[in-house]
Amino acid sequence: MFLIDAHLDLSMNALEWNRDLRSSIQEINAREKHLTDKPDRGLATVSLEELRKGNIGLVVATQIARYVDRNNPLPGWHSPEQAWAQTQGQLAYYKALERSGDLRPIRNLPELYLHLEAWPADQYTIGYILSLEGADSIVSLEYLEIAHESGLRALGPAHYGPGRYAQGTNATGGLGPQGRDLLRKMKELNIILDATHLCDDSFEEAMELFDGPVWASHHNCRALVNHNRQFSDEQFKLLINRGAVIGMPLDAWMMVPGWEKGKSTPQSMGLSLNTMIDHLTHICELAGNTNHVGLGTDLDGGFGKEQCPADLETIADLQKIPDLLHQRGFSSDDIKKICHQNWLNFLERAWA
Repeated sequence: MFLIDAHLDLSMNALEWNRDLRSSIQEINAREKHLTDKPDRGLATVSLEELRKGNIGLVVATQIARYVDRNNPLPGWHSPEQAWAQTQGQLAYYKALERSGDLRPIRNLPELYLHLEAWPADQYTIGYILSLEGADSIVSLEYLEIAHESGLRALGPAHYGPGRYAQGTNATGGLGPQGRDLLRKMKELNIILDATHLCDDSFEEAMELFDGPVWASHHNCRALVNHNRQFSDEQFKLLINRGAVIGMPLDAWMMVPGWEKGKSTPQSMGLSLNTMIDHLTHICELAGNTNHVGLGTDLDGGFGKEQCPADLETIADLQKIPDLLHQRGFSSDDIKKICHQNWLNFLERAWA
């Protein structure tokens, strides 16, 4: 089954974790064997080779760099200009992988169709749609125009904590004048709004103001795991009514209640790919169909095997999902939608 993953932090892993994604996953993890600076050292699940093994031929790949002021305890850059420079280094990595033939930029429908035609015969060059997770690095709206010219096609205004344009996970408050101006410019440039990480106040305001294409690249259900990082049923219904697709992430603490980082294990919590399907099924029940769900795994988002489903060794194991969906009663057409067609239908509408 051809798979689309709507959220991977590839360049963050390359630049901040110093992972050569062209290496095998065994080599990546072997080189980290004695490192302890991050909890997922030696436990990575994502490489380009594993994407190819898993027939994951199209991904949404991020840039990410947070700005923090003096009172913000989160890690990040001390000026928007520094954050911008970090995202440009990440962009340079993607461009280098384009030149090596590992990645192909997907910026419009003709490029999408050409890639889909090429992939069955040439399962080497992975297509990627460029997204920005958190807008702090957009120094001014002029920089958003520059980013769009460089290929940016989706943007989440917030990440964790307070942001320059919106408030994110564990924060409260609305968009403010800068955030409202950002959304207007995004609509003008036809940049997809990624609602992921918006706090409730910013989400509500964004949905009222922005009438362009919106998706949630990696989001689970508050009804199953009660945390503000998740969306409520009411928020999902609003997204469904807007024609959004919601990607299912595989980060353990968002999948099962009571997860304790550094203490819980996937095995002790009974965490499996079927747990993700529980969240997916809940959204399908809210929608009354399977038209609004897909994959957005975030499998390289600062965690590895210590914090993902026990039945997943690498991202190639996403190929287990079609059979699991079949066992849960999903039809062949439904499985195709979930694995790739919903994202493709969304892009056809957004980029028409």
